[in-house]
Amino acid sequence: MQFTGKNVLITGASKGIGAEIAKTLASMGLKVWINYRSNAEVADALKNELEEKGYKAAVIKFDATSESDFVEAIQTIVQSDGGLSYLVNNAGVVRDKLAIKMKTEDFHHVIDNNLTSAFIGCREALKVMSKSRFGSVVNVASIIGERGNMGQTNYSASKGGMIAMSKSFAYEGALRNIRFNSVTPGFIETDMNANLKDELKADYVKNIPLNRLGSAKEVAEAVAFLLSDHSSYITGETLKVNGGLYM
Repeated sequence: MQFTGKNVLITGASKGIGAEIAKTLASMGLKVWINYRSNAEVADALKNELEEKGYKAAVIKFDATSESDFVEAIQTIVQSDGGLSYLVNNAGVVRDKLAIKMKTEDFHHVIDNNLTSAFIGCREALKVMSKSRFGSVVNVASIIGERGNMGQTNYSASKGGMIAMSKSFAYEGALRNIRFNSVTPGFIETDMNANLKDELKADYVKNIPLNRLGSAKEVAEAVAFLLSDHSSYITGETLKVNGGLYM
């Protein structure tokens, strides 16, 4: 894919879908900034893996829920690289419980980690990208933000909010040639669900028209497309990566 920009910041990039996004974008020529909050060993290992392949990578530690941390991180990148071309808001958490048993603290925790952090990132990226009148942001939401799910009131609210927020940012960003889009992964094979029993996976798969689970690589390539020049006339869009599970 073709990219006018030079670098990308990916939150929550040390493992899972975030790590696959980092690998994919690095292989396409971008310098990837790998954000992590606590596990430096995993983040450094990913950085080393990319550099051994001749790709450009750097790690940057910060808590995406902290406004001051996020602002400082973006300024660090700008000072190092001369600007920020792309942002992927991928960091997120879950605290699943039935709504009647969910504490308000659990609701706020997920909203802060998934939605508020993405808002801070979008806002600060828009400020920086406005100076060059170029940029693209992708928010990694979820199918749950579109259709809801039992036991995930907080998670669905956070991801649904990301989708709606992306559209509003798209209006503001368009004035400065900055695009905002979101992707909504469905059931994706990651380390988090690797230990699920085969019969449980089969139950999920039978409801998916493409008759299989998705891969982190497929999500990463969707993100890459929305960042790239190939989607230069696309903004405010929600790209479903779910095998047809929700259309």
